[in-house]
Amino acid sequence: MAEITRRTFVGGTGLLAASTLTGLARAAQGEAGELKPMSLPPPIGRPERVQRIARAQRLMKSNNIGAVLVEAGPSLDYFTGIQWWRSERLTGVVIPATGAPIIVTPFFERPSIAEQLGLEAEIRTWNEDQEPLKLVADFLAERRVATGRIGMEETNRFFLVDRLNRQMPRASIVSANPVVREVRMRKTAAELALMQAASDITIAAFRHAWPRVREGMTKDDIDAIIGSATRALGGGYDGGLVLVGEATAYPHGTRQVQRVQRGSNVLFDCGCDVYGYQSDISRSFVWGADPTAEQRKVWDQMRRGQDIAIKAARLGAPAGSVDDAVRAAYTQWGYGPGYQLPGLSHRTGHGIGMEGHEPVNLVHGETTPLAIGMCFSNEPGIYLPGKFGIRLEDCFHMSATGPRYFSQPPKSIDEPV
Repeated sequence: MAEITRRTFVGGTGLLAASTLTGLARAAQGEAGELKPMSLPPPIGRPERVQRIARAQRLMKSNNIGAVLVEAGPSLDYFTGIQWWRSERLTGVVIPATGAPIIVTPFFERPSIAEQLGLEAEIRTWNEDQEPLKLVADFLAERRVATGRIGMEETNRFFLVDRLNRQMPRASIVSANPVVREVRMRKTAAELALMQAASDITIAAFRHAWPRVREGMTKDDIDAIIGSATRALGGGYDGGLVLVGEATAYPHGTRQVQRVQRGSNVLFDCGCDVYGYQSDISRSFVWGADPTAEQRKVWDQMRRGQDIAIKAARLGAPAGSVDDAVRAAYTQWGYGPGYQLPGLSHRTGHGIGMEGHEPVNLVHGETTPLAIGMCFSNEPGIYLPGKFGIRLEDCFHMSATGPRYFSQPPKSIDEPV
């Protein structure tokens, strides 16, 4: 089953909603057939995964961590190429500070795991009547780290920590953030190329969908058009966030029925994946009528907020300082203060890469210095409860010369895509 995300929670189309689409949406979906797949960069290959393991091992040594355990999820894919789901059965990788990693998986899953494995690693299996964490402990004993510091990837579930502690009572279980988070935050040229492709596809899908919005369409109708275009262009799509009217005043919307009318404020907040790497882009516009003076003013202010954020995103600056710069300007303009409404009730941006949201965030109090290869969204929305909200979102990465956008922010509310 698909993971429940912020987008599917508020009503991304998916399979269940397909039968509820209006005839207008079905007709517009069919027009996606005119689109051709974009040229894509190659997926991440074995040499890069080897380099990732080497970088992780250097960080383990400098942080006095003897090994790291990563269970199924994006980080397992990142290091090994194995795309697996989480269940009560452990499938994961154990990366020692020295030497080759091992893959741990149930005996009956071995053929499927071997098929996906993207680097040289021994696969050690366990049967249903055996404790997989003993298998991990035995390997760590072989590597002579049974009494050292063992790092846990930050999303590993508690039962893994608990059961490894029982097998290794003399070891110290610690956070693997200084290793896994640090490696994943700093994207390489190959990763940036995949994220650029994902952004290009999303922008092209928006350009296809925007002129096909019609009066009476629902948010699900519009999302279906964006999704069909995204897939036709070569991106993976599991539902986006489309909001109409007053729902745009609430960052993740409402379950109330929303239909496009003349003068409706409309928000697209969608992304796609290309070989596991994500885009995340938002556009706001007024459908079928000239924007009101208030809509135009708020759109222009929010767009200026993006400029303030990108100017504040300097190499070496604390990530939270970007949020602080935007919030200071918004307060001067009469919003807030702080996270209060009307104004900006959420962070200015989030990290992005293999996950749509990943550490670290552009949020007040975040002290992590901005460094080359880090990627973020820039989305300092302005929300007026009971009226409407404006959110523009474009992602960028930190280069040697400063921030560089994957997608260029729009010029005006009249030219939103």
